[in-house]
Amino acid sequence: MSTTASLNTHCLPPPLPVPEQEEEQEQPQIYMCVLWYAGQLGITYYDTGDCSVYFMPDMPDNEDLKLLQKVIDEVLPRCIVTSAKQDHNIAKFLTNMDAATGEVDKSEIVLFPNMEFGLEVSKQRILSRQFPFIPSHMTATEKILYLSSIIPFESPLMVRALGGLLKFLDRRRIGVELEDSTIGVPILAFKKFVLMDIVNMDQDTYCVLQIFKSEVHPSVYKLASGLKEGLSLYGILNRCRCKWGEKLMRLWLMRPTRNLTELNKRLDVIQFFLLAQNHETVLTLQDCLKNIKNVPQILRRMNLSHTKVSDWQALYKTVYSAVCLRDTCRSLPSSIEIFQTISQVFTDDLHYIASLISKVVDFEGSISENRFTVRPNVDSTIDEKKRKLMGLSDFLTEVARKELETLDNRIPSCCVIYIPLIGFLLSIPRLPTMADKSDFEIEGLDFMFLSEDKLHYRSARTKELDSILGDLHCEIRDQETLIMHQMQTKILEKSAVLNNVIEYTAHLDVLLALAVMARENSYSRPCFTHRHGIHIKDGRHPLMELCAKTFVPNPVDSGEANGRIKILTGPNSSGKSVYLKMVGLITFMALIGSYVPAAEAEIGAVDGIYTRIHSRESVSVGLSTFMIDLNQVAKAVNNATERSLVLIDEFGKGTNTVDGLSLLAAVLRHWLNQGTQCPQIFVSTNFHSLVQLKLLPDTPLVQYLTMETHQDGDELIFFYQLKEGVSTLIRNGKPIRRIDHPSKGSQLERCKSLVEKFLCLDLDDPHVDLEKFMSQEVLPSAASIL
Repeated sequence: MSTTASLNTHCLPPPLPVPEQEEEQEQPQIYMCVLWYAGQLGITYYDTGDCSVYFMPDMPDNEDLKLLQKVIDEVLPRCIVTSAKQDHNIAKFLTNMDAATGEVDKSEIVLFPNMEFGLEVSKQRILSRQFPFIPSHMTATEKILYLSSIIPFESPLMVRALGGLLKFLDRRRIGVELEDSTIGVPILAFKKFVLMDIVNMDQDTYCVLQIFKSEVHPSVYKLASGLKEGLSLYGILNRCRCKWGEKLMRLWLMRPTRNLTELNKRLDVIQFFLLAQNHETVLTLQDCLKNIKNVPQILRRMNLSHTKVSDWQALYKTVYSAVCLRDTCRSLPSSIEIFQTISQVFTDDLHYIASLISKVVDFEGSISENRFTVRPNVDSTIDEKKRKLMGLSDFLTEVARKELETLDNRIPSCCVIYIPLIGFLLSIPRLPTMADKSDFEIEGLDFMFLSEDKLHYRSARTKELDSILGDLHCEIRDQETLIMHQMQTKILEKSAVLNNVIEYTAHLDVLLALAVMARENSYSRPCFTHRHGIHIKDGRHPLMELCAKTFVPNPVDSGEANGRIKILTGPNSSGKSVYLKMVGLITFMALIGSYVPAAEAEIGAVDGIYTRIHSRESVSVGLSTFMIDLNQVAKAVNNATERSLVLIDEFGKGTNTVDGLSLLAAVLRHWLNQGTQCPQIFVSTNFHSLVQLKLLPDTPLVQYLTMETHQDGDELIFFYQLKEGVSTLIRNGKPIRRIDHPSKGSQLERCKSLVEKFLCLDLDDPHVDLEKFMSQEVLPSAASIL
């Protein structure tokens, strides 16, 4: 478990001396609080060893709760606290965990009422508690601001879990059982923790790097139902063919890893798919993957006996495609682990399921009757009854002819009909003399009902037919339903292989999607090293290069001992922010096992990416833009290690110049004091006084960079090329005009010209081609105007 140092330890009282013998005898205990809801996991725990509360910001976790299991395996909690009103998945998980562990290692499960985990109740519980590391002179508002820089209140599940944990500690009084009731359980620090292999990133970093970007769906029919993915890294990488691949890709992006073995396995598969001779294999695999359906939902319906005809079709397509995937993977090199795994875990049970469905289910009949039907020659009893049902029409016509001979001569015609659940009936047209119900009585017949001027009776012959033939339709249905239940039982017994299909096809789908993106955009394979540093040749911003006509690639060279802090200067719009985001995105893409947009890339050990690039303002937060900026930088200062990447853009501009410059210089000096243990830091700033006043010491750790520009009189030319040094652009009071962008006046003239052309169009004329006008006039003009 990777943790950061205790926050603000200067506020804590000095620890009491503890005899060495006692320290050896006392074993620290872990008390954990867990909440899982809608695929998100919130975890906090209290460690009696250092009297600290550890928290993990909300993280995605599937229904199998593998992330929770990994945390439990590493932390080994003595007690797990959760809500009594929980999802059945976590209830089942805790039950199985309790049954699997022995008496010695068994964790105590404590259930609290759900009201104890309310979000507002938990926030109040946190803010009202007295913590020894918070200075006593702080006001209530200052205390809230202080805690918000330590605790991510934007993670609601984690906040609720923390509130529940505090309630548990107060009730159990861990370690203070014999003390006065006014003395609470000591909490000396809050510490963020991440799993050993997961790179630490907060929601601000995901936002500013545009890893995900949700937008309102343009369709009016879907405004209320959800969002669509906008221009984001996930949006361009997601070339997955099945739902489970999309879900896993999102999970990979939410869990960048520094497990080099896992990353190289992913890259090996992508490299194989990028070989020209394997292009046909890629197309074959993608064709199979698009038929992988929602198997867990189908199995859930089978378990509840709610299976629909479409479920049988979807299951058959999935199993059939899985067999094709297995056969294809068996022809591929077994040295690549995923091919070997698919070849082994996609067992012959798949062939058994596919064969069973194809031999039993009559898909054409099932679709026409909108129910489960079986093929001929599956059950002789059903076949016999269906033959009787098919020949019933001619037989009933003959029975009706004999019935008519015995009826009154006034009755012109009759027929014998079969109605499911009711049986065989004699149908007679209503005569004009039959006015009242008393007139319906006919000797030898039992009146049943009147429908559409036809009287329906039971006769001796129809009763005989009921006893001989029975209710054929319902009997066939019952028999076929019984066969369906038998099939469901057999398939559910083989569900393990179906779960393997979902897991490994998702992996294959994601890797294929990454390979397709790498081929289309000329990405290269990154190399990993255990040394600290990031070295990139001709790096490109993966989103910007898709939007810009031309993109100027730039290098990144951050060493282990030299140039760990890069200070980037230059005028606005010169490309500083894009460069910072490029560094973050290329590093991030490497840490999910993707090829990267660069000629070459060597990524050192990275355990976290921290940013201060964009302020996510929100009325609900109740903080100013500058205070949000301070919180973001505080997170980096408190949590970044020598293996972290820190990106800071224009920090300090939200307040007056002197204060902003002082804050920036103080933060950089703090990191410089750490020497070679400071993070890899990229800072862009317009505070030229930082250099002119020599606020930073002259050290090899600091390197000054700028974006190349050229001033030609009043005009400024941007080259977007990184070079070493400090920006020489000095404001002389004269306006500088960019020549790579048109002036405001020329843009206005183009807009007026475009509007005049549109107003000249006769929209009532059927020969006017609006689509042609849009493509030839509007779109080319928009590119230059915008």
